[in-house]
Amino acid sequence: MAKTQKVRIAAVADIHIRETDKGKWADCFKEISEKADVLLLCGDLTDTGDEMEAEVLAEELKHCKIPVVAVLGNHDYEKNRHKLIRQVVQSENVHVLDGEAVVIKGVGFAGVKGFGGGFDNHMLSMFGEGAMKAFVQEAVDEALRLDRALARLDADHEDIKKIAVLHYAPIKETIVGEPEAIFPFLGSSRLADPLRRRNVLAAFHGHAHVGTLEGETSGGVKVFNVAKPILTKAGFTPPVFILEV
Repeated sequence: MAKTQKVRIAAVADIHIRETDKGKWADCFKEISEKADVLLLCGDLTDTGDEMEAEVLAEELKHCKIPVVAVLGNHDYEKNRHKLIRQVVQSENVHVLDGEAVVIKGVGFAGVKGFGGGFDNHMLSMFGEGAMKAFVQEAVDEALRLDRALARLDADHEDIKKIAVLHYAPIKETIVGEPEAIFPFLGSSRLADPLRRRNVLAAFHGHAHVGTLEGETSGGVKVFNVAKPILTKAGFTPPVFILEV
């Protein structure tokens, strides 16, 4: 039996593209294309959630010769133009996921933005004021959407390797380094439940710029915080983390 070929997955989050970034990412995307088979962009594609920034990114991504899988982040929602940003960035080569899944080179990718809510024994509960319940419900809804996307991969593809693409963190370990007081706004353990239930191979996220690169869920799923500031500080050139699966 022929040995299954490895797939090199490059990942980065929080690139925060500005209108002044025209031409700044072209060489980077070209280099990434030579080193990896798929590129993940884990949210905060734009800096202020403006479609003009998304148009700059779309032009830069034309230099990327490998498939791209992306999710939006909180910055992309800032001006309530997230649907337009997704429309601008998405192309035949760029898959912007929001509760969907895509299979590339035999690997299944499921993506959602995620949301906050806290971790482990300190998760916020569905109790109290309506505003608090709505905050928690958003985290629950995002976890359910991730679970459904992963379930569709299982239904359509037997024994497929699954990767989760997020913006918010599913575990506390990869946000350590940030002020503990803001942990509830950086992610939620609710996002970790689908990873365990659906036997996900690895999950990538960003959002916590001074967090920790690697962690693991209680069920043994590898989690990587690929926020660009973390990768840059760690000396990754170009600023992407590459995982072979």
